Amino acid sequence: MKNLTVLISGASIAGPALAHWLTRYGCAVTVVERAPALRRGGQAVDFKGPTHRAVLERMGILDEVRRRQTGGHDQTIVDATGKPQAVIPGEFTGGEIEIRRGDLAEILYAHTDCEYLFGDTITSLTEAPDGVDVTFAHARPRGFDLVVGADGIHSNVRRLAFGPERDHVRYLGYHYALAELGEELGGDAVMYNEPGRMAAVGGPKASAFFVFASPELDYDRTDTEKQRQLLLDAYQGAGWRVPELMAKVPQAEDFFLDSLSRVTIDHYSRGRVVLLGDAAYGNTLGGFGTGLAIVGAYVLAGELRAADGDHRVAFARYEELLRRYAKVAQRGTAGPFLAPPSRARIKLRNWTFKSRFLLGLMLKATDKFATDIELPAYAS
Repeated sequence: MKNLTVLISGASIAGPALAHWLTRYGCAVTVVERAPALRRGGQAVDFKGPTHRAVLERMGILDEVRRRQTGGHDQTIVDATGKPQAVIPGEFTGGEIEIRRGDLAEILYAHTDCEYLFGDTITSLTEAPDGVDVTFAHARPRGFDLVVGADGIHSNVRRLAFGPERDHVRYLGYHYALAELGEELGGDAVMYNEPGRMAAVGGPKASAFFVFASPELDYDRTDTEKQRQLLLDAYQGAGWRVPELMAKVPQAEDFFLDSLSRVTIDHYSRGRVVLLGDAAYGNTLGGFGTGLAIVGAYVLAGELRAADGDHRVAFARYEELLRRYAKVAQRGTAGPFLAPPSRARIKLRNWTFKSRFLLGLMLKATDKFATDIELPAYAS
């Protein structure tokens, strides 16, 4: 493994987690990230059960993650008058350990010892017999033994190596938005629904969180102003506190809108290029993305170590182990749960949280999915 050069695209969660392991195993790692700096803030993410804990502990970051966890928050579902209808317990929304995505990214970044190229992106990948020739938007062209796409559902590496996004990403009928609308919206986490629309404030997700059903929207993902307008259009005529929230959206300090989509791909690797995390098995707001990223990084690096850098052996074994574990990402969508399509479905969703039996079944199911892998013990 020594002197194996690896380029990782993406500096959110999966990329730095993989960089941590690969540098520990003696690889020379470069991480390229489109954003100009490490992304702070963001919604809360969570870990569930002994499998996730084991990986965090083996990385040496479990205690630090626990110190910076949000603690989990119950979320109250209210009607248009603000009257409580049901409570979603923190153990359901936040798993066992909940932490803001930006805080987790900071921890992972601090535990990597590698080169970072911020404000840059890959423009071409050309595989040669002994490596991959890579060009960048700004940095000089370079060659690497392996390239990893850890750059999310809209993966640039997947597009370059596997083909256009439309061949591998399925739109699931909903969009979501996160907006920092001011500290005065903090406090208790509250969620409001109308058919096909959800608005939430408070708690650790963001100061405001929205999910809405719509035809697939066509917009430039770098055009934040257009995205703001799409959100405003989607919530016209909504009740509760929505008009107040929409009035703040144009001045939101931090704003993000994206689709709820699922990645479906036949193979996680092609030649010397391999996909990790959401780029390979993403399901937006599906509840398991961060755990899959951390476990996937551990397995991919461990299999490369076990195969002494033979990517053909390692990539095949990685896919064998992760394909089954990541099957949860191929099931369902969070959209109809967060923003049910009818008032009857809203009432039915609320009722499930009033039933201790049904809630217990849902919690058992999430625990099962999170632990449905036997972690190999790789040599350090």
